[in-house]
Amino acid sequence: MEREIYLDHAASTPMRSESRAVWLATADTHHANPTGSHKAARHARRVLDDARDVVATALGRPPAEVVFTSGGSEADNLAIRGVLGARGGTAVCSAGEHHAVLEPVEHSGGVTVPLDRSGRVTVDALRTTLDSLDDVSIVSLIAVNNETGAVNDLPALVSVVREHAPGAVVHTDAVQAASWIDLVDAAAEVDLVSITGHKLGGPTGTGALFVRQGITLEPQILGGGQERGRRAGTPDVAGAAAFAAAIEIAVGEREAEVARLGALRDRLVDGLVDRVGSGVIATVATPGDYTRVAAGIAHVMFDGIEAEALLFLLDTEGIRASAASSCSSGAQDPSHVLAAMGIDRRVAEGSLRLSLGHTTTEADIEAALDVIPPIVERLRSHS
Repeated sequence: MEREIYLDHAASTPMRSESRAVWLATADTHHANPTGSHKAARHARRVLDDARDVVATALGRPPAEVVFTSGGSEADNLAIRGVLGARGGTAVCSAGEHHAVLEPVEHSGGVTVPLDRSGRVTVDALRTTLDSLDDVSIVSLIAVNNETGAVNDLPALVSVVREHAPGAVVHTDAVQAASWIDLVDAAAEVDLVSITGHKLGGPTGTGALFVRQGITLEPQILGGGQERGRRAGTPDVAGAAAFAAAIEIAVGEREAEVARLGALRDRLVDGLVDRVGSGVIATVATPGDYTRVAAGIAHVMFDGIEAEALLFLLDTEGIRASAASSCSSGAQDPSHVLAAMGIDRRVAEGSLRLSLGHTTTEADIEAALDVIPPIVERLRSHS
């Protein structure tokens, strides 16, 4: 049987056994529509309410703020398009956002804030952008970049928005963040927060948007009064329960896993730099400092090779990785995030994202260090 070294957790992490067990048990026993009035429906609604309580607790928010969605992309779109539909005005986001934020903002004629070389939004850049605009209705700033792992200073950035665009709603795409940073503190002053289940060990197709009380969104899915009129559709009770189980475990293990996986991530980056030499660049890694780079993401660039060829050869050796975000893997154009950071296109073409998660072991890292450098050397010798 072919070995698999799974280093693509930032795209999707394997489902936790505890979450899977809850998912299957709930699907078997709570098949009724929770919006109904009979006994089976009431039981299903109780399970859904319990799941909402758990998800809310993970972010230190009231349960009424939780809008269950089909994942992070829907939550992001509901945030951006929902605010614009209700308020009009101009949308602003960072140039390094996930496409689920970037495209709705750009489609609406919105404005992007440049990144610095570390892949973050600076207070000065955000202030300058906001001061140049009138009628800003929403500002979206990613918590942890899904490609590089760069962590934005959300409290400082929210303060800038409150001062320079006081009427604006603040949203953060925290899809990549919940496993790595404490969103209770980091997103305390944020109005809208997007999270998803499959980055935490929950099922794909689950997620939530937190909506602070008093904020009105134009629903993007019509046809019912579910989720307090903010998102129509029969609720996925089993998915919500499994999502809740996953986020509760992820939050409970976060401190220990950040230390464990951060050490493995540093070992991986340091090992690649040592074995490949000057031809590898650690994009934003700050060894041991998980306040600035998520502990589970190692983003590196190999000068003089193409990511597509590298990923193909890694895959033949059983190593699963990505060139950028999972949404743009396989694309010929370099990452928009790296371009926004000012990284030379030729260097960016050799980018590789190796992301760790709850199933990652020391043996996985050592195997990657044995396999990647010879493949890089092979590609360079034929370039």
